[in-house]
Amino acid sequence: MAETVENIYYPLPAEVTEIIDETPTIKTYKFLMNEPFTFKAGQFVQLTIPGIGEAPFTPSSKPGTSPELEITILKTGRVTNKLHKDIQTGETLGIRGPFGKGYPLEKMKGHEVLVIGGGVGLAPLRSCLYSLFENINDFKRVSIKYGARTPNDMVFKYQHEEWAKMPKTDIKLTIDIECAEWSGAVGVVTCLLEKKNGLDVDIDDCYVVTCGPEIMLKFVTFKLIDIGFKPENIYLSLNRRMSCGVGMCHRCNIGPYYLCKDGPDMNYAKIMKYPNVFS
Repeated sequence: MAETVENIYYPLPAEVTEIIDETPTIKTYKFLMNEPFTFKAGQFVQLTIPGIGEAPFTPSSKPGTSPELEITILKTGRVTNKLHKDIQTGETLGIRGPFGKGYPLEKMKGHEVLVIGGGVGLAPLRSCLYSLFENINDFKRVSIKYGARTPNDMVFKYQHEEWAKMPKTDIKLTIDIECAEWSGAVGVVTCLLEKKNGLDVDIDDCYVVTCGPEIMLKFVTFKLIDIGFKPENIYLSLNRRMSCGVGMCHRCNIGPYYLCKDGPDMNYAKIMKYPNVFS
């Protein structure tokens, strides 16, 4: 099993079986592993392109144990550019991990859960949503708020309607820039945290998980605090600078915490006093 591999630096072979174009700059890669792979929602893996390098990504597929794995990737750097430009189905890449603690969903049982995503940040949250939906009766409610620059920049558009039909679940979408073919909310995702735009969660009995660009996370966090959320109920997915995955390279720290070991989904109350929360 992946969690018990003795050499944590050894990538497991993973064949690319399908590539889905989510947006002009985001693709979902489906992998078939040589053996079942186990991960929890919110944990991350290191994806290796032989001869090129590796980069950390949080799987977007259903958590648990399976030989199949999905990772949704934004074209944004050397490794991801290579993926988008050259990697085809049938090629074999490497996966090592999983790393990190994942979302503390046990703590959230019996409460409402507010899921806030921006752009490709909905990818790690999709894994979380799969876990929530699978155990929906353990939670009072799941409320999804998702924003992207334009309708064409939204990921998993083919699933939004399906999610809206899940029991005890609602989803609201927004785009940054008004356009003719869009009839929904317009504004950055924090606009969906206004009561005038339909925010009706029980702030005193609600946990938040949020993922997206760091500038989005910054203003989402400040908005949540402003409207009355407690810092200890806010979890931020801070996927950055995680090179080794085990706290050895000392690149991903926030104060005394290492995102690769203590996160990457960090409780805001633990890190809020450190100057590099939002780098």
